[in-house]
Amino acid sequence: MCCETNRRFLLLYASQKGQAKAIAEEICQQATERGFRADIHCISESDKYNLNREKDPVVIVSSTTGDGEPPDTAIKFVKEINDKTLPLDHYSHLRYGLLGLGDSEYTFFCNGGKLIDKRLRELGAQHFYETGLADDSVGLELVVDPWIAGLWAALGREFASRKEEPGHRDRTASLRGSIGCQIEHLTLEDSAAQNGVFSNNEGKATAGPPIQNSQPSLSRSVPPLSQSALSVPALPLEYLEVEFQENISQESSPVGECLPLVPEGPLVQVPVSRAVRLTRDDAVKTTLLLELDVSETTFSYQPGDAFNVTCPNNASEVDELLHLLGLSEKKKHLVCLKVKPGTKKKGADVPRYIPGKSSVNFILTWCLEIRTVPKKAFLRSLAEYTADVEAKRRLQELCSKQGASDYNAFVRDAGVCLLDLLRAFPACKPPLGLLIEHLPKLQARPYSAASSSLFQPGKMSFVFNVLEFPSHLGEKRRGVCTGWMAGQVLPLLQSNTKNQTPLRPKITLSPRPVNTFHLPDDPSVPLLMVGPGTGIAPFVGFLQHREKLREDDQGSPFGETWLFFGCRSQAKDYLFREELQCFVENGTLTRLKVCFSRDPLAPAQPAAPKYVQDLLWLCLKDVARILLEERGRLYVCGDAKNMAKDVNDTLVNILITERGCDKLGALKILAALRDEKRYLQDIWA
Repeated sequence: MCCETNRRFLLLYASQKGQAKAIAEEICQQATERGFRADIHCISESDKYNLNREKDPVVIVSSTTGDGEPPDTAIKFVKEINDKTLPLDHYSHLRYGLLGLGDSEYTFFCNGGKLIDKRLRELGAQHFYETGLADDSVGLELVVDPWIAGLWAALGREFASRKEEPGHRDRTASLRGSIGCQIEHLTLEDSAAQNGVFSNNEGKATAGPPIQNSQPSLSRSVPPLSQSALSVPALPLEYLEVEFQENISQESSPVGECLPLVPEGPLVQVPVSRAVRLTRDDAVKTTLLLELDVSETTFSYQPGDAFNVTCPNNASEVDELLHLLGLSEKKKHLVCLKVKPGTKKKGADVPRYIPGKSSVNFILTWCLEIRTVPKKAFLRSLAEYTADVEAKRRLQELCSKQGASDYNAFVRDAGVCLLDLLRAFPACKPPLGLLIEHLPKLQARPYSAASSSLFQPGKMSFVFNVLEFPSHLGEKRRGVCTGWMAGQVLPLLQSNTKNQTPLRPKITLSPRPVNTFHLPDDPSVPLLMVGPGTGIAPFVGFLQHREKLREDDQGSPFGETWLFFGCRSQAKDYLFREELQCFVENGTLTRLKVCFSRDPLAPAQPAAPKYVQDLLWLCLKDVARILLEERGRLYVCGDAKNMAKDVNDTLVNILITERGCDKLGALKILAALRDEKRYLQDIWA
């Protein structure tokens, strides 16, 4: 190998759900193969690295969460680098490259990475490699794979230039050597791919038999892919050792086991005191309101706060997984996890979110996100545990460069999960350790409070749609958390019509580390609230709070309060209709603007607004007046995919019309409103 080995760089990842961590680990593994040494750390582990004294190149992989916020693991880091007392040359010694992960269906695409990138440059740091922004809505790998491929040449040039500086050697000649080395690697890889050799030099890919008059599917390939030589990822290093122990008496409480494992705050288990269906039986979606009794806990909240619900995976899916993995008889066995001695995987460790001495069933139920779409590295590993030759070949195709379109069509876009793969490839029998290595942590799900503790002391309500969607084969599935909660409160819902008093189910909560979607401290500030569907939830809490404040302090001025609400049908899913009318009648809500997107118009009736952005446009003068002249606040809650973008576009048009500015000027005004915390969003995909 012509290139110098053990050239160190610092590799930091800021991950919310494990995506950034998995990509950083892939970079780390490839680094070793290419003669580099990646010193990999979570960005929250500030005791293990020091950017103030870092001399080597830095590579950062950052995801984005919420409405453009950095992931929870990066909150402390972002706060530290945003310290206004830092000099503008604080990081002038740093040379870095950054890969941002995001979803363009959200308004603030890749904003977590962009915030870090912008601030580092403001503090004097310089790029040695161009920033990459990967879009999960079309497939992260479309940017991630070429970005990683180009990283090695950039690092080679960076180290070559550093080596030249002390001896004042000719930069051009050295760069030629570095680039030549990279070209040699690329030539070797291309040659291997053309000959059907895997990137880890296992041998040639075996082409399957030609299939006539057939369409491709998850488990079936057709020419030309089935006849192609494949370039597949390197086989990920396995690093966990699993030992099963028998004879446990009873499984511990999942809540008790998980209590010390939630860094953002303690878990509290609270009973559901009331459950109400808010939509009619014939509505497109089922919307439930749950009222929780938090009176016996230390849990506190403000209107607009989001909180996390800890939920298990679907019990029947876990049972089927156990069966397909051949672990049904060991479901209650305790699992002891250890890192394999002598593993070459950098930063190998037992996942902290899996308690010691957990049972097999507990791990699959409470610890692992079994519904996640498998990454290509996982498919690569699964192929090694597949006895059937054709099935193994198909898994290799799905993780190969040549099979990228099939992966997108039959895995990513279809929302395929591990259970789907094991059904489609019954000869695939991976060990439990492999699942723990590749499946991310089962995430708690965030929800917004739909109540005020002033209005309902000791209670907290929230609202959700029971998510239902088809699997890749058309089988109806429910959301992991919403499906579980709907099942938990079914006896309560049934008792509403039978005058029974069932046992109250319990739900486990934890506070979110950051909440900014709050009412202003000054009640005289006017409010514009935009919340179609379940996006109305935090605004019910706002209005309850305002109503109570008005009762307790009748002499104080209160600003105008506008609510823009939309749903499909006035008769079927108009949420909180009676409550909203009461807020209007008692003066808490100044204006209520509603629209119904699926209700037919009566004969000769003029066209009515269908969506909340249409309502905003009809009220453009008042919207501009409240935001610009009266320094009001605008809150938007709901769907990020369409609504939030359409509302933002409408605001731009309102500003262009009312202020006489161009689009750039309107965007600057909205940016200023966000900076002043007067344009706040609580949105989700």
